[in-house]
Amino acid sequence: MLVGVCDFPGSYAFPPAGYGGIERWLWAVAVGARAAGADVHLLGPGWLTDLEHDWVRKPVRLEDLTRGSLAERELRDSGYDLLVVGHEYPSLPAWTRTWSELDCDVATFQHSPVFQHSPTAFDGRRLRLYCYSPEMIERYAEHQPIPELAVHLGLDEEEPPATAGTDLIWLGRIDEDKAPHIAARAAQILGRRIQIVGPVFDETYVRRHERLLTADHVKWVGELGGPAKTAAIAEASVFVYTYARPYVEAGAAVFGESLRAGTPMAALTWREGTCAHAALCDETGAVAVVDPEEDDETAARRLADAIEQAESLDHRRVQAVGMRRFDPVRHFQAMAARPC
Repeated sequence: MLVGVCDFPGSYAFPPAGYGGIERWLWAVAVGARAAGADVHLLGPGWLTDLEHDWVRKPVRLEDLTRGSLAERELRDSGYDLLVVGHEYPSLPAWTRTWSELDCDVATFQHSPVFQHSPTAFDGRRLRLYCYSPEMIERYAEHQPIPELAVHLGLDEEEPPATAGTDLIWLGRIDEDKAPHIAARAAQILGRRIQIVGPVFDETYVRRHERLLTADHVKWVGELGGPAKTAAIAEASVFVYTYARPYVEAGAAVFGESLRAGTPMAALTWREGTCAHAALCDETGAVAVVDPEEDDETAARRLADAIEQAESLDHRRVQAVGMRRFDPVRHFQAMAARPC
């Protein structure tokens, strides 16, 4: 089987060494496809050039090709069975025009809760859209989405054997949507230290919650990538997951990252059917579902209860389940199989 994994014209490198959503997912699919025995071509100029030592790298994007050109004929003659792409591509006319000449399947994962696809972007068979949670399946029902947990991998982020950690950890972009202040308050209620890992995206949000986010029990770590990021997750006792009431999580990488590292999760959600519900089970974490009409203090106390519940779980069992559930080979094989 020949698989082309198309880069995405974003701001992160391929493969990323810390953050990125589509970028980390595309790299995981490439790694999983090759481990499953497929031949893999990395398509597009975004991939790191030093990958050429180990990978077939073709710096061409389908949307840039001219009809009937030598480059288009060479791409067609390669004989791809499957292209794996960022979710915008099947709605881009220039991209789909070239794809239509290739006679291959397309698979993508929905990384945005708001992007609007063209009516004919997916058919559920040759053109397949995958969604993480029941919530996301419902949002994109007209495109016949297929349920699947996304696997994300970064550069040099292999997980060490699981150990019982010490501090709590929260990781992500620091802004209103991700609401780390609720995690900080939950830790304060428990008398626990929490590490906040990630880049600040919204200074106004930080100033609004400055008293809580700069309290003595909160340690600001900043943005981490590679082995340092993996170690920070693996050395924590519980990964605390939060988001704001109106925000819809399309498929956060942190679920797979935490479970694969052997760190159980305590998740705050405002409704049923979220990514947290799809990713976690009684062996890997605890989910606090809070009525969005409740205030932040009530949410923090419910989250604190979930933290205590998650901390009782066995880290080695969490890692074993996480490695199976977020296995890049399993993920690729699920996406490569055309539904009947």
